Amino acid sequence: MSAEKCCFLVMGVTASGKSTVGSLLAKEIGAYFIEADKLHSKKNLKKMSSGKALTDLDRHDWLLKIKAKVDQKFGAENIVIACSALKQKYRELLGAERYQLVYLKINKITAKKRLNDRLGHFMPLSLINSQFAILEEPANALTFDHAMEPEEIIRKILKNKC
Repeated sequence: MSAEKCCFLVMGVTASGKSTVGSLLAKEIGAYFIEADKLHSKKNLKKMSSGKALTDLDRHDWLLKIKAKVDQKFGAENIVIACSALKQKYRELLGAERYQLVYLKINKITAKKRLNDRLGHFMPLSLINSQFAILEEPANALTFDHAMEPEEIIRKILKNKC
């Protein structure tokens, strides 16, 4: 690994594997891990739990919270963020030019199955469609298909970067 600190933003819709890949990557490179879902306000969690999709306005303070956490650590240590970051403007607000973007691509059927298999997740199945509706796939990302094993994704990320 180079002396320069690595910063990865692992993005995708719910159930794409962001937390799994992000936490494994963070462990592999000794990085500070930010699980963006844990930074949602109670208001946002309640809204999503009730089956209502978040608006750009709902997401704004959440994205600023994530960015603030990154700003505290940026340059001092490796960072991995697991965050949906579905729109380009969300990624820009997070300071995407500082990150290597990792996009975990998944289809609706698989996302719904994975989410349905999760116990206690705040997001209901009904919100999967809204996530796909606003998703702006990034052009400048390392992109991985949902069928790949997380360990294989990590190997490929590290082969390309860091």
